[in-house]
Formats: sequence, structure tokens, C-alpha cells
Amino acid sequence: MGNKSSLILRPEDIQQIQEETGFTPNQIERLFSRFTSLDRGDCGTLSKDDFLRIPELAINPLCDRIVHAFFIDSNDDRVNFRQFMNVLARFRPPKPNKIKLNSREDKLKFAFKMYDLDNDDLISREELLNILQMMVGENIDQEHLISIVERTIVEADRSGTGKITFDDFCNALSRTDVERKLSIIFLS
Repeated sequence: MGNKSSLILRPEDIQQIQEETGFTPNQIERLFSRFTSLDRGDCGTLSKDDFLRIPELAINPLCDRIVHAFFIDSNDDRVNFRQFMNVLARFRPPKPNKIKLNSREDKLKFAFKMYDLDNDDLISREELLNILQMMVGENIDQEHLISIVERTIVEADRSGTGKITFDDFCNALSRTDVERKLSIIFLS
């Protein structure tokens, strides 16, 4: 699924995507329709600019990080339909069928990567400050944000690195219902 001749969603594609993601065939077809409407070049892939044309996404303060998440597993700056679906699957509510993409651990990894701006598997003070600034804009002064960052690092950094590791991140969110908070209900 990546060139003009593969812009048709075949039954075997639907079945494979359903097994990988847990989406129903109807949901897959609806999301394929949305995917193809975003694909202005009719090339079977989306660019970052294609995502930025989504009005609801464009107004989100974390737009750049959300769009970046779609390209983490991409070898170039294009995303095919299967990659698109795998990212969306991370936002599905967990079901008894245990699709790995929307497990607690995978949701935590996904959230951690949103904060890890330089992809070094650590969240530094600077990265945390940058994300908070994206989230709150000018609504909170810099001094207060720095105080929040310092307090967060002190509370979360159990490894003593001055940064937040993935284990620190998981521990800090151990009492948070990540499965529910990082879920979107997709229409059938």
C-alpha cells in the first residue's frame, strides 16, 4: 500500500489490519476513506503537511508532537495506510482481545515518546519545559513553569540521573488510568 495502484483496500488487507489493530472492518473502511481524503497527491501515503490540514489537529498545542508520532516508524517522511492505522490503534480503548498496540505498556511508550523530543530515551528538564510551554502557551509565566518542571523531575527521577527514564515515567503514572486517558472512541 504505497503507490497509485494500491489505493484500493482489499478484503485481505482489511483482515490483516483488523488482526493487527483490533479495528472492525467498518471502522477500517471509514478510516481508509478519511486517509484517502487527506492524501491530496493520490500516492497512497500521507506527508506531515497532509496531517496539518486536519483542522482539529492544527489547533492542538501539541500538533507537532502528535504528527511526529505518526512518523516514528516511518523510514521516510511519508506514512502509508497500515502505519496510519497502527498509530491510531494506540488510541483504542483496550479490549479483552489484547491487541498489543493499545496495551498499557505500549500507550506509556507512546506517551513517553511525545515528551522525549531528542529520542534519547530520557526526558530532560528542557524537554519537559518545552512540552509544557506547548501545552499552556502564555497562560503560565516561565518562572512557574520552571518550578513545575523542577518539582516533576525531583518527584519522578528515581534513577538519580536528573532526567526521567521510561521506568521513572511508568512509576510516576502507576496510579493513572492510562488505558482510559489515552483512548478515543472510534465510531463503528
